[in-house]
Amino acid sequence: MSGGAGAIRVGIRGTGSCVPAKTLKNSDFERMVDTTDDWIIGRTGIKERRVVSEGETTATLAAEAARRALAAAGMRADELDAIVVATVTPDNQFPSTACKVQALIGATRAGAFDIGAACSGFLYALHIARSMIVAGAARHVLVIGAETLSRIVDYSERSSCILFGDGAGAAIVSNEFERGEILPHRIYADGSGYDIMWLQAGGSAERLTPEAMAAGQHFLRIRGREVYKFAVGRFVELVNEQRESNPGIELGLVIPHQVNLRIIESAREKLDIPAEQVYCNIERYGNTSAASIAIALDEAVRSGAIEVARGKLVIFCAFGAGLTWASGALRW
Repeated sequence: MSGGAGAIRVGIRGTGSCVPAKTLKNSDFERMVDTTDDWIIGRTGIKERRVVSEGETTATLAAEAARRALAAAGMRADELDAIVVATVTPDNQFPSTACKVQALIGATRAGAFDIGAACSGFLYALHIARSMIVAGAARHVLVIGAETLSRIVDYSERSSCILFGDGAGAAIVSNEFERGEILPHRIYADGSGYDIMWLQAGGSAERLTPEAMAAGQHFLRIRGREVYKFAVGRFVELVNEQRESNPGIELGLVIPHQVNLRIIESAREKLDIPAEQVYCNIERYGNTSAASIAIALDEAVRSGAIEVARGKLVIFCAFGAGLTWASGALRW
């Protein structure tokens, strides 16, 4: 699906992010599973990741990221028309985590809902927010990608437990903005890959029983080799898709889903893009699923790294469970 061009221009008015204080380093995993710091870095590029402590949840991280985005935008929470939270680790199966965030930040006028597109979730949410504003259904939409993946990771399974971290990133999507015009996004899915990355038990198809928990079906499971092939191929396709869709704008920066440094580097080489034009922070945060691009975008804005793209194209690409994938772009 693709968003059509509209007369109303939509952009990023402000960004924010929040990661837990607690750090889980590779050396910590050496005491938990059969692995080493060198093995983890060599296969993933990850050196450490942040994980929540008692009292922290997806909603608390999301709310703090939202407050920072609102401050950057110079807005009050009660000016928001809608809140969209992308997550696969909601505080509860229902109500939506977005409703919790709405209460926590005091967004008394905003409708609120979650979407579950896994690692593609933030781009799906940007697509929805832009479409709402172009359609005249809203003026200011808070979009958040937030995860506490440490709560569903099996820390006895060495190939996957090393990959994931927690965090949240937010963006105020608005028809009143100075920089970062959001160009049409494209979102995709292929449900035939439903079980390549999934959490098997706990829904209506398979109840969370003692037997399911004993079998580890309440933990995230991932088929790594299939994910690697899928991600590299989609990365290249999605970046090329946005370049072809915006032929008059020079490429400034690519901000990909922080899935695995080997995947990012392999795709970058295929695309023949210089390393300095691909923003990576995976070494510090690991894979934070729907929060990944949102955190990276906020960091790039606040550090000034995004200024290499002034007047140019900032491309987003994501791929994850569902299977889902998405591309997006800003004119910075």
